Amino acid sequence: MTPASSTLPSPGAPLLSSTPLLSAAGLSAGYDAAIIIENVSLELGAGETLALLGRNGTGKTTLINTLVGATVLHAGTIHLDAVPLHGLPSHLRAAAGVGWVPQERSIFRSLTVLENLTAVARAPRPGQAPWTPERVFEFFPRLAERRRNLGTQLSGGEQQMLAIGRALVLNPRLLLLDEPLEGLAPIIVEELLAAIARITRDEGLSAIIVEQHPQAILAISERAVVLDQGRVAFAGAAVTLRDDAALLASLIGVGGSAA
Repeated sequence: MTPASSTLPSPGAPLLSSTPLLSAAGLSAGYDAAIIIENVSLELGAGETLALLGRNGTGKTTLINTLVGATVLHAGTIHLDAVPLHGLPSHLRAAAGVGWVPQERSIFRSLTVLENLTAVARAPRPGQAPWTPERVFEFFPRLAERRRNLGTQLSGGEQQMLAIGRALVLNPRLLLLDEPLEGLAPIIVEELLAAIARITRDEGLSAIIVEQHPQAILAISERAVVLDQGRVAFAGAAVTLRDDAALLASLIGVGGSAA
């Protein structure tokens, strides 16, 4: 078995990708004056999925928030298909193709499922198969059955499906999912994982997924990044962590938990 130390890149080392869709270089960011992530770099190719792992408090959510423009960026650059995002506010990053599903889900609870989807929908990009509310319902039949229900009438799993659907109808090029399986029943987790795999693998949508269940996400990811104390501790192929339980445990904790 390969020692963990031999697989660790230098802090901030980027993932290798011949044609990156997303390129983030030297990111140092946080909230107000507090710096939570430091010198973090990564690249993600078109159609690839990246598992973003690490113990609690290592900066995973901060990195996602930095990509969407919800932190103070102290240093570094972010490009989506060579378009600079680091100087743009969040709504213009969404317009550029970044779809975000935060931990809080942030659905409109006073609107119906269908209204949640139609309220934020954007026109598809040239050459892109459009994500419409009806297409979201095809991926999430539970939502189709509840299209007239208010957000307050949905279960936690249904709310998460709706949060993902809301991101999809923005017709993004990159989907950011922050702990999409948190607190859900096993049967819902299985259903969501299958849907996410279809969205990424079959539909070719690039995604970065933060998750506390590493093996579940590594199974549907091409690449992986592990953060430790706000820095990159591992960057490479997801299969490397998927097939090496000892390395995975050494990076994110005993038993392979990414909490």
